[in-house]
This record gives sequence, C-alpha cells and structure tokens, in this order.
Amino acid sequence: MRMTYAYVHLRTTSRDFRTAYDALRADGFRALRPAQLWGAFHGLFGIGSNELLVVAFGDVAELQPRLEALPSVAAAETLLLEPTVRPTAFVQRAREGLYVFRFFSVAHADVDEIAALSAAAWQDFEHAEAYQAVPQGLFKQQDRTAAHGRMLLCTWYDGLSSWQASRSPPGEAGARFRRRAELTENTVAYATRLLF
Repeated sequence: MRMTYAYVHLRTTSRDFRTAYDALRADGFRALRPAQLWGAFHGLFGIGSNELLVVAFGDVAELQPRLEALPSVAAAETLLLEPTVRPTAFVQRAREGLYVFRFFSVAHADVDEIAALSAAAWQDFEHAEAYQAVPQGLFKQQDRTAAHGRMLLCTWYDGLSSWQASRSPPGEAGARFRRRAELTENTVAYATRLLF
C-alpha cells in the first residue's frame, strides 16, 4: 500500500492553538477521517501561538477542506508527502519531547541521494552518547512535477540541550550531513512539542 501523509499548518480563529486542538480531540479526531492522526504539535519556536501543526496519514486527499470547515480554524495549508527511508509503518507518535520539523528546499532529482545520505548518517547520529535524538521521518513532496520542491525531516529530541549537542554528531554523520547541505538550497525549522 502506498503511504501518504499530510502536513497541515493550521491557524486558529483565536489567539491560542488550543481552540482548534480541543475541537479536534473532543470528537476523537473524527474530522481527520478516513485519515488517521500521526501527531498534533504546538510551537515552541517559529510558530505562532494561534497555530497548530497536524500530521495525518492514510487517505488524506480531502483532509484540508474538512479541517478548514471547523469553526475554530481560520486557515489551513497542506503539503502532501510520501516517506523516504522513514517512517516504514503507519504509527501515531507517542513519545514526549521536542519534535523539530525541518523543511529542505531541494531539486527533486536529488531526493534519493538526500534520503540515502540521511539514512547512512543516522547510523552514527542517533547512537551518540552526548545527546538523545531519533529521526521520526524524512518525507518527499508527493507532487514532484516541478523541478524543485520540498522535503520534510521530523526529528525527536529529549530536549533543547540534546538538539544543541546534536549539531556536532559523531562518526561519519557530520560529513554526510554536510554533503546533504550541499544538495539543499535552503532550510527552515520549527521547534514543537507533541500534544496528547
């Protein structure tokens, strides 16, 4: 089965993200169906207090209009994604901690090399003693008809100190990440926490 994900950046009608999140959670995330929740995240850095990130998987084709129809949602921007080397199964996120969403602007022709470099780098990166970090997913844009687009990396850290320490990864990870950066036009990152 082809795995499809949707990254949805919601802006609420109030000053707080909770109006939309509480509405979604109150009905058991029924507004996402037939898609399922991968995770809902509120911003620490780079995201407004009235914004909410929702990642869903499965049948996500009609997700945006369903979310935009919620009274607590002012706007929704959706990016349809497919996983590269992670995740390999549809499983909702459940681990407390810091989740960093990092977008890469890339040439679609380089997606496979970026994915391979990332998978190889993670062999050292996520087994370091100086910090705790686990890449949750590296996604490519579903629509790759244009020459350039975006990839999305989501990484879990136990906290901001681990994120800072991970800037100097062990072994061959650093060299592989530098090569990945050479294939990347620019990046933007959002620091978030998973909502329960």
